[in-house]
Amino acid sequence: MNRRTFLTTTASLATASAQTSRRSNVLLLIADDLGRHTGAYGDTIAVTPNLDRLAREGVRFTNAFCTTASCSASRSVIHSGLHNHANGQYGHAHAEHNFSYLPHVRPISSLLRDNGFRTGVIGKLHVNPIERFRFDLVSEGRNRDVSNMAERARKFMQDAAGAPWFLQMGYADPHRADRGFANRAYPGVKRAQFDPAQVRVPPFLPDNEATRREVAEYYQASNRLDQGIGLMLDLLRETNQLDNTLVIFMSDNGMPFPNAKTNAYDAGLHLPLLVRSPGQARRGLVNNAMISWVDIAPTILDWAGAKLPPYPLHGRSFLPILEQENPSGWDRVYLSHTFHEVTMYYPVRGVRTRQYKYMRNLFPELSFPFSTDLFGSETWQSIRKGGPNARVGRRPVEQYLHRAPEELYDITSDPDELNNLARAPQHQAVLGELRADVTAMRRKTNDPWLINDSYQ
Repeated sequence: MNRRTFLTTTASLATASAQTSRRSNVLLLIADDLGRHTGAYGDTIAVTPNLDRLAREGVRFTNAFCTTASCSASRSVIHSGLHNHANGQYGHAHAEHNFSYLPHVRPISSLLRDNGFRTGVIGKLHVNPIERFRFDLVSEGRNRDVSNMAERARKFMQDAAGAPWFLQMGYADPHRADRGFANRAYPGVKRAQFDPAQVRVPPFLPDNEATRREVAEYYQASNRLDQGIGLMLDLLRETNQLDNTLVIFMSDNGMPFPNAKTNAYDAGLHLPLLVRSPGQARRGLVNNAMISWVDIAPTILDWAGAKLPPYPLHGRSFLPILEQENPSGWDRVYLSHTFHEVTMYYPVRGVRTRQYKYMRNLFPELSFPFSTDLFGSETWQSIRKGGPNARVGRRPVEQYLHRAPEELYDITSDPDELNNLARAPQHQAVLGELRADVTAMRRKTNDPWLINDSYQ
């Protein structure tokens, strides 16, 4: 090899190496209790211009699902690529609940740090133990002060000093606060107020004054979240890192209302997922693949070229199909819920296909339990006043609190999951197929609750 060829080759390798380093940044933006209530997902009441912009610049997934509609358990899946029944974070991490990853579980931040990444979390993590993540920066608190969060992110990026980085922004909006949705004045945030009389009440909720007030508050908190997303996108542009960074926006679970959060119905599981990749040839794309939160960790590790953990993950990278509208082989996702709070034991396992949802309630003799924030909400208290004929949306309260051992819904004709087909003679073949599918998933993922089947 002559000197000129050597120098040219060396320069090319250096350029390739620099490009790889530059494109390796990952910004993971996680909302708290946001359903598909953005303009990009067709909600005409929501004011979310920044999320809508992200959808125009990236890919909007129409069929993205968390595995469990509970904050800690869902986030544990995002960071591990394992269902919560296998990673040990069966329910909430904080206070008396105190669930935690099993000793062998390695979160993506730890794996990325081994690959030379600077890693950090700003805002809510809500998974134990935090030491396992090996973050270079842990900056929790002030999780609704989105302007302050963006400034902390700026400092994190500056401190990276050119090294690839992974940063999770954990927003507290639009989660409920002690009272309402903490809709007060925040520095650098414009308050967008919504008229309760003009909001759209989802069909799975009762349409009354109490619900309308809370839905209006929810929309305001969602707008504050959106402003925080805009600040982060602007920060990437200002620092010339927008085209070096994989941006993923998602939510941990659905809106904090009955029938949604803590439930295995679509209102709690079917969520927004927006992905912006620097290398995209097509932007503003709509991808109809069925994506699960177990797929997030493998995707990020794939993007970073990082080594996988020494055990199989339950998901797979969706980078190869990012720019496809209707990729084949992405036609079902699995759900697994066990706890929300430690007092809320109601294990459910299931599968969602494009047409059907199957759920196995492992202990149907239990009454469906309530999270503290939902029980105290104006919405639920208004339902309680309805007496024996009260309904949660169109679902009788009795049916909401006491559930069948198995639930089967035809989502295409019954999107609100009201007509349980598990006992319908014409659906027994589908029931058997999906029941077997869920059992196979549980065996493959070493579900500890599977042993209960042998007792029955």
